[in-house]
Amino acid sequence: MLYVVPTPVGNLEDITLRALRILKEADLILAEDTRTSSVLLRHYDIHTPMQSYHKFNEHKAVLPLVERLKGGETMALVSDAGTPGISDPGFLLARECVKEGVEVQCLPGATALVPALVMSGLPCDKFVFEGFLPQKKGRQTRLQQIAAEERTVVIYESPYRVLKTLMQLAEVMGPERLVAVCREISKIHEEAVRGTLSDAIAHFQANEPRGEFVIVIGPHP
Repeated sequence: MLYVVPTPVGNLEDITLRALRILKEADLILAEDTRTSSVLLRHYDIHTPMQSYHKFNEHKAVLPLVERLKGGETMALVSDAGTPGISDPGFLLARECVKEGVEVQCLPGATALVPALVMSGLPCDKFVFEGFLPQKKGRQTRLQQIAAEERTVVIYESPYRVLKTLMQLAEVMGPERLVAVCREISKIHEEAVRGTLSDAIAHFQANEPRGEFVIVIGPHP
């Protein structure tokens, strides 16, 4: 059995009782970064062995892990924060397990995109999740597609590129497009800047962007 286990995106209390039980009972925890995950495990007094599983080794590691799962081991897959597979490693292992007849269960739990979407004040009955935009090749095409999208669009961005991305969005779709820029979700310094793209740009020109960002873009009017 492979359990895909969401872990908190900020506050360590944002984890389910079932997730804690699975992490304790599993034979092995596959962690994107064992140093990051060890903070959570120590907090809840969990001593399950860990193994690194990240984007730089997943192609090499996936087949041996599937063979161990087929041999009867139970593993829990976690990322640094949120739900594995959502802009984090996890898809390759889940796909190979399904192909080889290994049962995969994903626990419900933390992810950054849903709180940002719901608290944005923008329509959330229909939305598109784009994850991280391409940094170079295909970026302009993707921006044009987002500009024409008639559903709310959610993207992730780093603090180092968020201002540049907001300015590029304004160039493509106009400075008056509605947006909510959310950062540090469920952490002490959580913040949501709501308004137009020009409002958000002015805010982060005056206030240095810090933390992890979720940008929620209103639909094409």
